[in-house]
Amino acid sequence: QVRLVESGGGLVQAGGSLRLSCAASGLTFSTYAMGWFRQAPGKEREFVAAILSSGDNVYSANSVKGRFTISRDNAKSTVALQMNSLKPEDTAVYYCAASPLWNDLTIGKTYRYWGQGTQVTVSA
Repeated sequence: QVRLVESGGGLVQAGGSLRLSCAASGLTFSTYAMGWFRQAPGKEREFVAAILSSGDNVYSANSVKGRFTISRDNAKSTVALQMNSLKPEDTAVYYCAASPLWNDLTIGKTYRYWGQGTQVTVSA
């Protein structure tokens, strides 16, 4: 029933920008913390950013701080990841996730629901 669908991935040159979006359904979106994770080939899943249900508190990994911005629109049940100044090392499959609790949002196992992922490729 619960579904998270990412969109907006694609190929972009280094230094460029890309905006990912995640549309949620089947849950009371406004009550969930939302997060973005990514997984590069041969690498473990990595935390990118998270935002609390109100949207007033955001968290981001040091590797993306100052370049990526997470936001949410509770009226539209969507969460976005604006990615600027992209680097080749940002290349990964990006996943949207939802958590009904507010434990450590930097850990993947905190999240209950996950999207299928969208590929982001940054070329030099």
